[in-house]
Parts: sequence; C-alpha cells; structure tokens
Amino acid sequence: MHPVLHESPYVFCSIDQLAFRKLPFEPLATFWEEEGVTLVTTQEQASKNSLPVHKVWACITLTVHSSLSAVGFLASITSALARAGICVNPISAYYHDHLFVPWESRRQAMGAIQELSHP
Repeated sequence: MHPVLHESPYVFCSIDQLAFRKLPFEPLATFWEEEGVTLVTTQEQASKNSLPVHKVWACITLTVHSSLSAVGFLASITSALARAGICVNPISAYYHDHLFVPWESRRQAMGAIQELSHP
C-alpha cells in the first residue's frame, strides 16, 4: 500500500455556494450537498480565509494504484483503524485512496496501516 503521511494538517468545512464561488484558492476536494459545499483544504488556507473549522485531520495517501471497483480493499484498512480506535474519512480518487484521520492519531494510524502491509 505504501502509505504516505502528508505534513500539512487538513480540515473539512461546509460553506454555502455563494461563498464557495468567492474562494480565492482551490480546495483539495469538494463535495456538493443540499446543505452546502463541503471543502477539504489545509488548515492554513482555512485560517487565512476565516472558514469554519471543527477538527483537524491528517491525510494519509495510499500510493498504490487502486481500482475504484476494488471490493474490500478500504474495508480491511478502515477495519484495522477501527480496531485501533481511530476514526477515518476515506476519499477514493481515480488513482489513489486518501485517508483522513484525526491529527493527534496520525502516527498510530500509520502504524496500523503499515502492519497490514507487513503482517
């Protein structure tokens, strides 16, 4: 899986569509919901732009090319993290899976994921 822990802390926040159109930067990820636009961005960008932040997350990218149709791949990883008491917000992109875990649990999460790679 070759997990890579990103150095920057990330945040999830929700803003309305008008505020989204006025953003002076491109977030890492967005998802449009009825209640608002969810952004994933660095904590630094959120602070600079006075965005509402509730929790800080670390991003772990699994650098192996994974299939969007893979069955059970993320389930095995999220189960290992759950056993370690770590919540996770996964985002699957075209080439890689990205796991957002609480900032304070990032090293423990890396250890749990690495154990799956080297049982």
